[in-house]
Amino acid sequence: MLFEDLSLSKSIQKAVFEEGYLNPTPIQEQSIPIVLAGRDLIGCAQTGTGKTAAFAIPIIHQLHRIVGSSKKAKVIRALIVTPTRELAVQIGQSFDTYAKYTNLTQLTIFGGVSQNPQVDTLKNGVDILVATPGRLLDLQKQGFLDLDHLHTLVLDEADQMLDMGFINDVKKIVKLTPKNRQTLLFSATMPIAIRELAEMFLQDPAKVEVSPVSSTAENVEQRVYFVEKTEKRNLLYHLIKNEDLSNVLVFSRTKHGADNVVKALRKKDIPAEAIHGDKSQNARQRVLDAFKNKEVGVLVATDIAARGIDIDQLPFVINFDLPNIPETYVHRIGRTGRAGNGGIAISFCSKDEHPYWKDIQKLIKVDVKTITDHPYQWHAGSPEATEEKPKNSNRSGGAHKSRKSNASKQNKKRWY
Repeated sequence: MLFEDLSLSKSIQKAVFEEGYLNPTPIQEQSIPIVLAGRDLIGCAQTGTGKTAAFAIPIIHQLHRIVGSSKKAKVIRALIVTPTRELAVQIGQSFDTYAKYTNLTQLTIFGGVSQNPQVDTLKNGVDILVATPGRLLDLQKQGFLDLDHLHTLVLDEADQMLDMGFINDVKKIVKLTPKNRQTLLFSATMPIAIRELAEMFLQDPAKVEVSPVSSTAENVEQRVYFVEKTEKRNLLYHLIKNEDLSNVLVFSRTKHGADNVVKALRKKDIPAEAIHGDKSQNARQRVLDAFKNKEVGVLVATDIAARGIDIDQLPFVINFDLPNIPETYVHRIGRTGRAGNGGIAISFCSKDEHPYWKDIQKLIKVDVKTITDHPYQWHAGSPEATEEKPKNSNRSGGAHKSRKSNASKQNKKRWY
């Protein structure tokens, strides 16, 4: 199928063609006709498959027909709610790109910056609003937002909004919108809690699941290193130096952990930066730009912050900490091997994380290569014989605390 087969307006087709889009991706091919037909939709697909275009393009088509060349005051007709500032910016840029030959306007709002420019633009009127939950509700309480004319509501990265504790904010936002709205829910993973959320907000939704959440990209080479917990930073440095790794995205479970990894790498003269929710918007954008421009070789990120990272040619992803939700592993390694490129996904597994690794293997059903040729192995035999079951090993996203080993006390003089 070609984009021109999707019955889109000429202005949208022109913008899409200029971006080099000829054939829609599977999520786009299946979702766009459903959105154009006015149905509610649940869309599930891995990162890098084109979810943003799958909802942005048909929304622009619909609003372009509704608004036309009208010179009436603009009102918010489409609202896209997303969990992070980086994602909001990314989505806003996509709307600007696809709508550049229409008279539609969009505004992206998020916290961490002055609200004054955002308020000024809202007063002038916009057709499309992309927002993070906190700033959206804040401006609404101040009387700067009117959602009475809303046509389409999009909940993007719904699983992460749930994990970040935005569920109550989402419920408040939905109550502010007309009951006859069209609602679209997109997510990289679709756990049971999200399905229950969809039942609350969507009316007889169509369901599009392009790729099972258990599948990992075939062009991504996966490796696992069983490593002592206290030796993870040493192993990271060992790999970066000995295998000459660059453009590496490293996943840390916590913001504090991300900062500590960066400090350790810098002590060894490895250019590294962290990106997470405690950083200001300007700082996060500077770090991201530096990484994209290859001024920084290693970017250490939490799962939430990484949702806004969109880089086609990212050769290496390293799971410094294993996620305790198997689907998150799929999402993480989906950051590499995009746009037809190859990639390598490396995972560090300590004793207390081995139950997580077994859950991941059950989900992905892939024989991941175990690398034993390194100096920091933890298993003197099989992992099953020596593993410690983590405390709080549930799937709720909570971090666990492992017992302090004698090795951690003995390693105070190590480089980290």
